[in-house]
Amino acid sequence: MGKFVVKETATGFKFDLKAGNGEVIATSEVYTTKAACLNGIKSVKNNCVGEIEDQTQDPVVAVKHPKFELYQDKAGEYRFRLKAKNGEIIATGEGYKAKASCENGIASVKKNAPDAEIVEAE
Repeated sequence: MGKFVVKETATGFKFDLKAGNGEVIATSEVYTTKAACLNGIKSVKNNCVGEIEDQTQDPVVAVKHPKFELYQDKAGEYRFRLKAKNGEIIATGEGYKAKASCENGIASVKKNAPDAEIVEAE
């Protein structure tokens, strides 16, 4: 089962969503307070049901928020970002060489986030 790991940084708090195997599947921005970080986790749990908007296709078929945006970065790697109902980015994935791996990352967020426990980083 997945878990959200809350971590204090030099400038605030962030979280990583980790799969059952310990791999990081999504990361948050840095929040100024722990409470804001916990609200971010709640938002991921509520919004991870969104559809995928594949921005690597031509034409791009727009999807309503909440949604996962799948795109290619400047290095040519596939990435995703989860956007809440208000359009804010609430979590991002790492870079993947293959599009299918990125899609698996999204599927992993959808599977792990809703029931993931919240723990403090050690």
